[in-house]
Amino acid sequence: MNQTVHSPASRPAARAAAKPAPKRATTRTNDPERTMAGILEVATAEFAAKGFDGARIDAIADVTHTSKRMIYYYFGSKEGLYLAVLEEAYRRMRSIESQLHLDDLAPEAAMAALVGFTFDHHLDNQDFIRLVMTENMQRGQHLARSAMIQELNVPAIEAIQRLYDRGVAQGVFRPGLHAIDLHASISALSFFNVSNQYTFDLIFKSQTLSPAQRALRRQSVVDMVLRFVRHSNPA
Repeated sequence: MNQTVHSPASRPAARAAAKPAPKRATTRTNDPERTMAGILEVATAEFAAKGFDGARIDAIADVTHTSKRMIYYYFGSKEGLYLAVLEEAYRRMRSIESQLHLDDLAPEAAMAALVGFTFDHHLDNQDFIRLVMTENMQRGQHLARSAMIQELNVPAIEAIQRLYDRGVAQGVFRPGLHAIDLHASISALSFFNVSNQYTFDLIFKSQTLSPAQRALRRQSVVDMVLRFVRHSNPA
């Protein structure tokens, strides 16, 4: 009877060959919050660039390496995702705005800080402006379904009201103004620099986003608001 004899040198190799192959590393993660945040980030750019009608869920799925099914699982529909993008854009702005601590500043300094912040935020977050423009073209129909939009934005008006009331009480601001009107004026002066930058620069051969022009325009906007609210005969 023939018997196969294995040399000692061959036995370790045989044992090594018999070991299971190591598992391949994977980049997938079971982190719903992180997944949703990634989808919202990409969806923000998609909706801002193409509007609600032009945006494609397939494109968002491709960039985020997810699927339409997963996006619909988290957000329900294209409309649900779009609304979540709008709410997150407002939430982020109001969250940063709350860190200004306006109540700790003198009225004029607080008003200047608020105006400067709004101006900078709009220029540095132009997708926010484009989303607002898109929703206005939709006549606000999606934002009207938001359960939290009032909760997100009412505190901003309340902060302006407190600031304005302090200024009036100290004789620095003139009486008779309204917080919502002040908010609208500050927003309008800051919004225009993004919404109309291309046509304005083209027509007037301007450079809205150049550092020098930006600094000049920022100071002009701050000065305009302060002159508007100042008391003509401060105490």
